[in-house]
Amino acid sequence: MAETATMNRDEEKQTVEQILESRDKIKAELSKVIVGQSKAVEEILITLFSSGHCLITGAPGLAKTLLVKSIAQIFHLDFQRVQFTPDLMPADITGTEILTETEKGRLMTFVKGPVFANVVLADEINRTPPKTQSALLEAMQEHQVTANGIRHVLPEPFFVLATQNPIEMEGTYPLPEAQVDRFMLNVVVDYLPQNEEIEVVSRTTSGSPVPIVPIFSGEDVLKIHGVVRKVPIADELVKYAVRLAAASRPKQEGTPSFINDWVSWGAGLRASQSMVIGAKARALLDGRSCVIVDDIKAMAEPVMRHRILLNYRAEADGLRNEDLIKKLLESISI
Repeated sequence: MAETATMNRDEEKQTVEQILESRDKIKAELSKVIVGQSKAVEEILITLFSSGHCLITGAPGLAKTLLVKSIAQIFHLDFQRVQFTPDLMPADITGTEILTETEKGRLMTFVKGPVFANVVLADEINRTPPKTQSALLEAMQEHQVTANGIRHVLPEPFFVLATQNPIEMEGTYPLPEAQVDRFMLNVVVDYLPQNEEIEVVSRTTSGSPVPIVPIFSGEDVLKIHGVVRKVPIADELVKYAVRLAAASRPKQEGTPSFINDWVSWGAGLRASQSMVIGAKARALLDGRSCVIVDDIKAMAEPVMRHRILLNYRAEADGLRNEDLIKKLLESISI
């Protein structure tokens, strides 16, 4: 995760007050262009406040791109969208060296790719081969790009928000487990209720969209990262998050029998880390000064749904990852 800005107590207090004062403003600005999807919005904001990356799953036409772009505008962050296709090359994302004329003669110059932005939307990331998907790995983990042996540091803050289509399998390449694990949350964007869909249609066919007014700056976001990490959490809640992640791993001591029956691979260490840091960000967004057990439980599903691999028995029984996580929350007590 990115390094956070160093702050004194007065700056921390001001940042917390800014977050509390801005919660309603964020909702108001997003409501100019986004109808509903409150849970998805909250989870994406938690990801940004936690300095994480987000995988957004949903069918086409559900305004996933508009949602990400709108959030980037609220935080006044540089936004770049990359449409992933089967012929996309790694250099198309990270950048490439070209021969240019300079005062010193012809020299190789690095031309930065779209990954050099604060918010990078990797649209339909599963439509490109693993070689190109892996171009994002170093950027996501190290916040840098290495080209021809030279390290190029990415701007801060830096977030990757990737979308994938859950219904089309032809011409897609499932993300490698190592890359999937680097996404803090898997946010699901679903169809809107009919009344909200009617509102969307009415808005989009009757006039121009209202511009979004920025509320935060990139520097504010870096300060928020520092404040989130300092939100207090009881040791028992940390242990609870660790137990939840550990209980998802089959053939381990204390693993519930239904996990052994239905799971091939469970959540790793990053899952418990993400649950804790996400719970801290959720508490702050909710106006609370400390984490409660409901914050951990709320984070369990978006954190673990992409980290649990079901076996053929679970698929034959028609089970989903969400079903397993719900059973885990019922089985593992604090």
